[in-house]
Parts: sequence; C-alpha cells; structure tokens
Amino acid sequence: MGVFRLARGGAWPLALSSWLWLAPTGMAQADALVDQASALVQRGAAREAFDLLDPQEAARAGDPAFDAAMGRAAHAAGQYSRAVLAWERVVAARPDDMEAQVALARALYAVGDQRAVLALSERARALGIPVDAALSIDQFLVSYDRTSGDGGSSLKGYAELALGHDSNVNAGPASMLLPSPVPGTPAWTLAPSALARSSDFLAALVAVRGRYVMDARWSLVGAAAGTPRRNEGGAGAFDSDQFDASAGVAWRAERHELILQGQGSYYALDGTRLRSIGGVLGEWIYRIDGYRQWGSFLQSARLHYPTQPLRDVQRTVAGTSYAHVFRDGSLAYAGVHGGREEPDAAGVDYLGHRLVGLRAGGQLALARNWALFANLDWERRRYGAPDPFFAVVRRDRQVNASLGVSWIPATAWRVTPQWTGTHNDSTLPVSEYRRRIWSVTVRREF
Repeated sequence: MGVFRLARGGAWPLALSSWLWLAPTGMAQADALVDQASALVQRGAAREAFDLLDPQEAARAGDPAFDAAMGRAAHAAGQYSRAVLAWERVVAARPDDMEAQVALARALYAVGDQRAVLALSERARALGIPVDAALSIDQFLVSYDRTSGDGGSSLKGYAELALGHDSNVNAGPASMLLPSPVPGTPAWTLAPSALARSSDFLAALVAVRGRYVMDARWSLVGAAAGTPRRNEGGAGAFDSDQFDASAGVAWRAERHELILQGQGSYYALDGTRLRSIGGVLGEWIYRIDGYRQWGSFLQSARLHYPTQPLRDVQRTVAGTSYAHVFRDGSLAYAGVHGGREEPDAAGVDYLGHRLVGLRAGGQLALARNWALFANLDWERRRYGAPDPFFAVVRRDRQVNASLGVSWIPATAWRVTPQWTGTHNDSTLPVSEYRRRIWSVTVRREF
C-alpha cells in the first residue's frame, strides 16, 4: 500500500516532470526536421527534402506541420500522388486552411483527378489550377478537348474577332525584277498585280467542339470552325472564307487516348472555292500527368483544286510533340513532323514534294491573367522534279515565328495582341516572299 502511495505521490510527478522536460526537446527536433526540409525545397533540392521526410511519414502522419512540409516536398519533387495524400491530411485537420486547399487542388490537377477538384471550394479551384493550362495545351498542339470536370460529356466553343495589318496579303515577292534561276539568262519581270500587297484586315472565327461520353472508355468527338476574313485597301480579291469540320471516335484507358476521325475543309478566295480537303486523322495522346503530355498523329488527306485539278495531291503527314505545363501556368512544347504530297496526275512530279518540319514554343506566365507566348515553326520541302517553266528543282525552306501577349481580363475572355512573321526561301524566286502580320484578337469562350 505504501509502495502504491509512493507511485502516486512520488513517481507520477517525477514521470510527468520528465515528460514536460523532454517533450519540447522532441518537438524541437521534429520542427528542425520540417525546417530542414522546407529549406531544401527553397534551395531547389526537392528530392532531398522528400527523401528526408519519407521515412518519418508513417510515424508523423496527421501532424499538420509535417504533412504540409511533406506535401510541398512531394509536389516539388514530382511525387504528385504522395502530395495529394499529404495535403488531404492537412485539409482534414484544418478544413478552413485555404492555403492547404489550394495546394491540394494543384496536386489533384497534377494527377488529373478533376472530380476530386470539384469537391473543393470554388476559391480553391480558382487559385489552385494554373491559368488556362489545359486550354494552352490545346491551343498549341493537335489535341481534342478533355472530358468535363465530372468526367461527363462536354460541349465548348468560342468566338473571336481580330483586327490587324498584313504586309503581304497575297504572299507575293517584294520586287518586280527577280533573278533568273537559270544562269546566264536575264532577270524575270513580274506583272504589278503579282507583287506583294499590304492590307488592313478584319477576321472572325467561330468554333465549337464536343465530346459525347458513351462509357468510361469510349466517346464520340466532333468539332467545327468557320473563319471569314475581309481585306481593305483594294485587296478585296484576296478575301477568304474557310470552314473546317471533323468527327470521330475516341478511346481512353488510364493515361492513353486514341482518336480516329474524319476531316473536311473548304477554302474560298474572293467567293470562289479554291481548295477542299478530305481525309482521316489518327492521334495517340499519352498524358504523363496533369502537367506533361505526348501527342502523336498520322494524317492522310486529299487536296482538291476545282479550277486546277492538275494540282490535286494526296498528303500524308506524321509527327509527334511534347508539352509541359509548369506549376505557375507557363508552358513549353516541341515537335517534329514529316511526310509527302503525291500528285494524282501522272507526269507532274514537280507539283509533289517531301517535307520535314520542326516546331517549338510556349508561354511564360507573367501574372495570373497575363502571359507572354512565342512560337517558331520550320519546314523544308523538296519537290520531285524540275519545274517545266523555270527548269530547276524547287526547294523551299519556310520559317514562321510569332510573338504575343495573352491577357484574360475576365472569366471566359481573352485579348491577344500578336506579331507573326513568315519567310519562305525558295529556289524559285517567284515563290520567295516575306510576310508580317500585326493583329489584336478578342476571344470569348462559351
């Protein structure tokens, strides 16, 4: 009995005082671990921070300070699934912690779990997902729209109005006198109407695209777009109208998506149909996570010129591209493609060519609603036989570059001032030209 009284009256206070003495030391050690991991993340050593915290997760899971440090380190190290688990624990312990909700939204976006993102507050969703990240990928790469946030069917569209100036609306040479491609022969003299002509222009674009989800893997997809353009300054002969449409089927399994669709295009110049295109496009899209994506395609199409059937060709092009959306909403992409155009008619190989091209570009997020973007495309075309008129084999090297700013003044609105330059260097002087376009485009999503 006396021993019991000693344990109650003597040993227990001693044990309690020992715990109170040691607890701050343990907490200090724990905080030192969190501080060390946070410092490593700030220095860019996210993987070291993750490896430091990983062995302690089982013992310390549920401690908001540790879980927050674990979430930051895992996300920065690209361990998005682990980041989701860590931030879910923080949100469970602190339901009103907006910083944790935003971090969880970013991690869920990274793994592509849009349904879980919908369960968060509207403010967390708005702050957690990079501005226009998914839209930016579709803007630069050949890719169909993703499913809606809840995984269901979707129908989206937009309308654009562009005002600008085109330095060479007819893609003509700048000089009336062109050096002859045949050595020892006099220069060529062009008719004035063939020279480069500048013009102000007004263009519109209305586009819609949709996906009808039949089950977890199969969907029907389709898109349509119309683009009229009107030129000023006596350049009405180069007014154009274009209409594009596509429809097909898509199959998804985890990170993979295969799309097969038929395509059609109509292009008219000054009210007269100049060209029509009909063909098939196959795509394979591999989404590594919510930020990284590979896309490959194979296209086969027939180009028909109603007024010049000799120019009809069968075009086959294949390519692949990679896009990476960074955590601040910036984007980088690069791609390569190659193919050929084969004339339908016999004996006109000079109208067909083989092609290879490269493209790269991206956008830099300046603020939440401002981004600077740049694109660069290069393509080389080698024709199949000497041109009968110029007696040389045509070879083109074309470079397209663009630079602009994307401004989102309000939800579903985008304003884009942009400069675009084109230079086609050709062995046929009549096919060589330079072109500069300045424009401001206002876009409304719906």
